Amino acid sequence: MLANTCIEVTARYATELRYHVTLVKDATAAFSSEMMHAAHELNGPTYAHSIVDTRELVEALSKT
Repeated sequence: MLANTCIEVTARYATELRYHVTLVKDATAAFSSEMMHAAHELNGPTYAHSIVDTRELVEALSKT
């Protein structure tokens, strides 16, 4: 799954369905660093409620 296509489209749709979307930036991939930058820094904030790395996600989940 590519961060700047597949994951982004799925996350946008989930947002439309009113899900809380968390983008895990070190658990996604793309063909270039520019595409990753676009997915995480430019487009991600428009649909993701949180943009975290794996460590932050595990930490947050362990608190619940």
